[in-house]
Amino acid sequence: MPALILVVEAEPTIQSLIEVTLRRSGYDVLVGANVDIAWRLIDEVVPSLLLIDWMLNGSRVIELLRKLRADTRTAHLPVVMMTTDVADRNAIEAHGLAVDAYIIKPFSLNQLVTGVGAVLRRHPPPANEDPVALGGLEINPATRRVSANGATVNLGPTEFRLLHYLMTHPERVHSRSVLLDEVWGDNVFVEERTVDVHIRRIREKLEPSGCDRQLQTVRGAGYRCSATNE
Repeated sequence: MPALILVVEAEPTIQSLIEVTLRRSGYDVLVGANVDIAWRLIDEVVPSLLLIDWMLNGSRVIELLRKLRADTRTAHLPVVMMTTDVADRNAIEAHGLAVDAYIIKPFSLNQLVTGVGAVLRRHPPPANEDPVALGGLEINPATRRVSANGATVNLGPTEFRLLHYLMTHPERVHSRSVLLDEVWGDNVFVEERTVDVHIRRIREKLEPSGCDRQLQTVRGAGYRCSATNE
């Protein structure tokens, strides 16, 4: 089944061009001209990815992103933001909202397709939708819920994928390069220390439960997720 892309762009000409380009690239496409239409469409069907223009109205876009992240159905919806200025990224990130990628206007259609494809590759449906339990940790791909010794843990999209991968390959040691390929995708170029940053964030969120010690560092080799805290 083709991925469904929701395009939110006010300019009719640009909206139409993006829609045609994405359809020709094999995607299904929904279009909306403003935040209200976008939310109504998402309420009816959750897309595979949201492609939205920051210039619609920055404050309304922030409002939409907050609603998405607060809703369990859309908390991990991939978002690609179209902007006209790199500074817009700082404005968005200042609100602590997760955006998966930015495309700076004006952009080529090839850049658009490449960017959308890269994000979708980083957000494939989990191969196994069954809940996984390991020690005090439980993760449910279908509901996107994580608990540690019974307490709910809120993880970002990449943190969720990383923990899910480690929990479904327990006790094995995974190098940073392997984790980058498996979680971020082999066509995404990020530094290996990115893995360290995300592991640290997951541990910080698991620390109150004591389950942070299940994510273990193997010096010189990488990381593993264990059923024990030792």
